[in-house]
Amino acid sequence: MALKEESHELNVKEEKDQYVNHRDFITGEKSFSCSHTEKTSSQEKAQKRIHTRECPLKCQQCGNRFTHKGSFNRHMRIHTGEKPFTCQQCGKSFNRKGHLNYHMRIHIGEKPYTCKQCGKSFDQDRKLKVHIRIHSGEKPFICQQCGNRFTEKGSLNRHMRIHKGEKPYVCSQCGKSFSQHGSLEIHIRIHTGEKPYICPKCGKSFDQEGNLNVHMRIHTGESPFTCKQCGNRFTQKGSFNRHIKIHTGEKPYTCPQCRKSFNRKGNFNYHMRVHTGEKPYTCKQCGNRFTEKGSLNRHVRIHKGEKPYTCPQCGKSFSQHESFNKDGNLKIHMRIHKGEKPYTCPQCGKSFDQDKKLKVHMRIHTRESPFTCQQCGKSFNRKGNLNYHMRVHTV
Repeated sequence: MALKEESHELNVKEEKDQYVNHRDFITGEKSFSCSHTEKTSSQEKAQKRIHTRECPLKCQQCGNRFTHKGSFNRHMRIHTGEKPFTCQQCGKSFNRKGHLNYHMRIHIGEKPYTCKQCGKSFDQDRKLKVHIRIHSGEKPFICQQCGNRFTEKGSLNRHMRIHKGEKPYVCSQCGKSFSQHGSLEIHIRIHTGEKPYICPKCGKSFDQEGNLNVHMRIHTGESPFTCKQCGNRFTQKGSFNRHIKIHTGEKPYTCPQCRKSFNRKGNFNYHMRVHTGEKPYTCKQCGNRFTEKGSLNRHVRIHKGEKPYTCPQCGKSFSQHESFNKDGNLKIHMRIHKGEKPYTCPQCGKSFDQDKKLKVHMRIHTRESPFTCQQCGKSFNRKGNLNYHMRVHTV
């Protein structure tokens, strides 16, 4: 997206240069001295096209038309993939010199365009203009199909691909298609294993800047999303949205085999593995298999002895920060200090700090005893009670 908009900016600049040349041609003025002062017939023709709007140069691949051969040649690099301008510091290549010049500002830290309202600086005038719309609330680009408004034309163009079903960016390794080039670049990191965004506090790496920003909230303690019904706070909007379904009782994902419903698609997918018996994630150290990758990652911490999450009040460390219905969890531990017990029995009103404790408690009312001794047939409402009972047979 950025390159496309920079291309537009450069095209504008090129048109201005063409205008200056055209003005000199009309007035006879010269902005510099040159031994070859006479205009060639090809230059004269190109300048006349400004008035006639003639575009004789047509791209055979996409149909775009151009008045100048230089613009046409630059456009062709998009199709050929040619990037002749290379950054000497990081090796990144570009198809236009102007793009390289913009890129160099990253290395030298130059941000000459500053917002007068908040002081934020930018390396391009175009970025400042778009930023100003945050303060003004201006969203001049409107989708004619659904009415959504956007601050940038590029954002509108990308949005339109949703309606058109266009996915022009294709992964050369697996064939998956994307509506945005940026999405393709992020996807490519799955194949390359690249994780360029590193947490400065714990060293954990991420393939997307947004994921790093969310991760940083673990260290800062920031939880910007608050439930208005129960006051619970969340670090991610997705977690907040899933939590809201607890209050609404919405469970849109239903198992076709046992008709059990779930409020999360991920939980539904994990549940289906109960029926299929699939456990695709294997621990290389002990051979244990897991139905989800997150469970494997948490398990591996046992072997490594990692406990990266520390309670700020008592200093106790945990292997997990936030994982529903799991022990060794900092979020659940914090409820001890806060006195939170968000899970309440609908029959007797007793409250619990964990969902799993409520489920065990409910068996008192339902008289459910799902854990059965294979030797004598006696049943128990807790697995721990069954384990304790098994000692009778082993004595």
